[in-house]
Amino acid sequence: MIQSTPEVHAPAQGHQNPKSHPMTSEDIWRLLRVGAPAISGDGQVVITAVTSYDMEKNEGRSRLWRISPNGGEPRPVTTADLSSREPALSPDGTRLAFVRSAPGEKPQLHVMPLDGGEPEKLTDLPMGCYDPRWFPDGKRIAVLANLYKDAPTPAGTRELMETRQKEPVKAIATEDRLFRFWDRWLTDGDVPHLFVLDLESRELRDLTPETRRWFELMDPGGQYDISPDGKEIAFSANSSEPPHERTNWDIFTLDVASGAIKNLTAGNPLDDSRPRYSPDGKHILYGMQVQYGFYADKVRLVLFERATDRHIVLTESWDRSAAGWEFSPKSGRIVFHAEDRGRVAIYTMGLEAGVPTEVHRGGNIAGISVASDATIYFAQDSVSSPPEAACCAEDGSNFRWISGFNAGLLQEIQRGEVRERTFAGADGAEVQMFLVFPPGFDEKNKYPLVHMIHGGPHGMFGDQFHFRWNAHAFAAPGYVVALVNFHGSTSWGQEFARCILGGWGDRPYRDIMAATDLLEKEPWIDPTRMAATGGSYGGYMVSWIAGHTDRFTCLVNHAGVSDLLGQWASDVAEGREVSMGGSPWENLDRMDEWNPIRHASNFKSPMLVLHGERDYRVPYTQGLQIYSVYKGMGLPARLVVFPDENHWVLKPRNSRMWFGEVLGWLGRYLGPGKS
Repeated sequence: MIQSTPEVHAPAQGHQNPKSHPMTSEDIWRLLRVGAPAISGDGQVVITAVTSYDMEKNEGRSRLWRISPNGGEPRPVTTADLSSREPALSPDGTRLAFVRSAPGEKPQLHVMPLDGGEPEKLTDLPMGCYDPRWFPDGKRIAVLANLYKDAPTPAGTRELMETRQKEPVKAIATEDRLFRFWDRWLTDGDVPHLFVLDLESRELRDLTPETRRWFELMDPGGQYDISPDGKEIAFSANSSEPPHERTNWDIFTLDVASGAIKNLTAGNPLDDSRPRYSPDGKHILYGMQVQYGFYADKVRLVLFERATDRHIVLTESWDRSAAGWEFSPKSGRIVFHAEDRGRVAIYTMGLEAGVPTEVHRGGNIAGISVASDATIYFAQDSVSSPPEAACCAEDGSNFRWISGFNAGLLQEIQRGEVRERTFAGADGAEVQMFLVFPPGFDEKNKYPLVHMIHGGPHGMFGDQFHFRWNAHAFAAPGYVVALVNFHGSTSWGQEFARCILGGWGDRPYRDIMAATDLLEKEPWIDPTRMAATGGSYGGYMVSWIAGHTDRFTCLVNHAGVSDLLGQWASDVAEGREVSMGGSPWENLDRMDEWNPIRHASNFKSPMLVLHGERDYRVPYTQGLQIYSVYKGMGLPARLVVFPDENHWVLKPRNSRMWFGEVLGWLGRYLGPGKS
């Protein structure tokens, strides 16, 4: 049975609060950000982290709430003056473990009884801790905490931190290929350790005292699991050695008693992730990728038989990428979510190879947990509504929302109609896009067109609420916003995503132009007022558009790649010769064929350039370069640099300024009377 839910939280068109207003950047930061639900084994206790932001203080704070799976008002579990997150319920559902921090402090492990009582702080680790998990006996808790490789104890790391803070020389030296990531240097040498805390003796024991391995670098949480008998821990970590010429993440097992570690997936040269033990302890489920240089290679589910050391690939014949998998304690079936055609659905399957069964289709789904009665809990959102907690039966029936933290505020915010449309893109292939209309849209009038071009390039602008590139905030001034899922986008299968390798400016550009051609014919689009906006790869495409057409009245380029040669300064340069079709030392002409800056002589459309100075993924010199080229050519351009932001703009006040700059630029060229 497939269950698909309509737009539940967004008020129906024409029935909004008469005092409501179009979406603003202030609204985006007023909305509460609801995390994935954590559940007790029987599903009767549901805890979720809810993050709120204070624009004046320019900070956010998370609080844990208990919500009822059967209805009723939520109630706070933790105080509002400290930030609490990552809830984990004890096996018997009576105690809650979580990490908590005060402003300026590192997060530490806390435990509290759910029937009343204050949280107790149980760790004092120098870099804090994260991702707590209960052992099945309820007497121990595992937690991750980073320590320096050169001082791999809590005391040693604390001492080294103090020494480094006092050291006047801050130079960095390395011979590693992977030496920084996102917005931090990896040369500091801190790596995650697995600790276990005995709740009776309060002994904190390092299970991996000799480790020198990274967990997943962007978000290391969720990358380990404890066996049902509590004797073993499976985790995903890198197996590459310095200088890390080619990184690889494998699945390891750790014997809790002896500390012995075994690599289960040394035979796969690419990444293996997210191990999960089956309820009977006979299997470990994990995800596997096999194509080098293609980070969006589909994730295959693999079942490892512990008794025989046999690896069984379950989803090779299925042309989608699995994520967030867990086992159902009742049926033993695998439950997970995956992108499909611009949305995310929940799937189930048994322990045999084959095609999974779709049971529930949402807009976007994340954070699956499965109770002992086979109820699936998760967070769900859509392009018009931010995430809320929800649940359904294992067969997809009995879907219901179990939280509505934003329901009242959403009644105050006008959101226009959202339509889905397909068209013939590059080489005649079917391409999908979402259209977001401004509130009060009238087909008798003409409106400017604004393209939002997603990053990646292997990602998608799906039916998802985006707190940074929010389509309703872009549409609010009176624009029709187009979100094209061009070739290279995920959720349409392996070949659709990988076909742009070595040709970044080819099919995606033709898809966006085909969408523009189609929309220009609509009587409600003003073809003299059109803009293209994008971030990261979307910024690359904006730069590519600048050199290949002047049909857009203005352009917005956030953290965009303008020079493929310069992108070799990125934090992750490994495999770029595959995605770019060449390298500075081999096939340079092929790579340069798709280099936006080589077409600068054709630049005409005014461009707003925005970048974060701490952006290591697309170094901010990329933004400086194209801005300076524009100014050197005497073309209209504006530069906005955020010294304290990375690839994303995450601070409330910076975000408010970002929206002001973007919408101000669009208004300058697309506003009434502009043509």
